[in-house]
Amino acid sequence: MKLSIIIPAFNEEKTVEETVKKVKKQKIPGFDKEIILVDDGSSDRTSQILDEIGKKSPGIKVLHHPENRGKGAAVKTGIENATGDYILIQDADLEYDPKYIPSLTTPVFNGEAKVVYGTRLNRMPHLQGEEQSLLFIAHFFGNRMLSLLTSLLYFSWVTDMETCYKLFPKKALEGISLRSRSFNFEPEITSKLLKKGYRIREVNIATKPRGYDEGKKLHTIRDGSIALWTLFKYRFID
Repeated sequence: MKLSIIIPAFNEEKTVEETVKKVKKQKIPGFDKEIILVDDGSSDRTSQILDEIGKKSPGIKVLHHPENRGKGAAVKTGIENATGDYILIQDADLEYDPKYIPSLTTPVFNGEAKVVYGTRLNRMPHLQGEEQSLLFIAHFFGNRMLSLLTSLLYFSWVTDMETCYKLFPKKALEGISLRSRSFNFEPEITSKLLKKGYRIREVNIATKPRGYDEGKKLHTIRDGSIALWTLFKYRFID
C-alpha cells in the first residue's frame, strides 16, 4: 500500500524543515511513503524552505497557494495531488511527533481498521502540566465536548475529533465534496466519514502544545463555535 502524508504549512519557517526530516526517517511497515508539502500563502520563509526541500528531495511534492486560504483548503490541495491508497495529515509545527505515524498505520496494515485517529484526549487533564493554564484547560474541555457531541450525533465513540492525526483511505472521499477552508475541516471530514459508514479506530498519542506567542493559530471560542455548527450542519442539513 501507499501512504500520502500531507503537510500543510502557513508561516512555519521555524519548524517545517525539522518536521519533514522526522517524517522522512519514519519506517512504516507495509507502506510506501509519499510526502506532499502545501505552502498556504506564507508571508515568512516557509515557501522558500519548502522549495529548497523539494530541490534536495525530488520525490517530495511541493505545492503553493498564492494567498492564504486556510488549513482545510491546503489539505484539500494535498488530497487532490495525492496518489496514495491512504491519506494522513501531519501538521508542520511539531506539536504532533511523526514518531506516532507507525502507530496509526499498524491497525490498517493488520486489517483491523480503515480509519484511524490519534487521540490526545483519552485521559484526564494534565493539571500539573500544560493544562494548568486557562488557555489549555479550555482547549481540553472544549475538544472533549465537541468529541462527545460527535459521538452522540453520529452514534460512534470518538474522544478527539479535532486531532490533526487523521488516517483514512483516499477512496473514502469518492462522492464527497470537501468545502471547509479553515480548521472546520476537522469536523467536516469526521462527519462525512462517519456518515459513509466508516468507524474510527483511535490510538493514544502525546503532543507538545504551543502557545499563541509561539505561533498557535487555533482559537478556542471562535473555531469551537464554527466546529459546533459544522457538526450539526453535516448531520442534519448536508
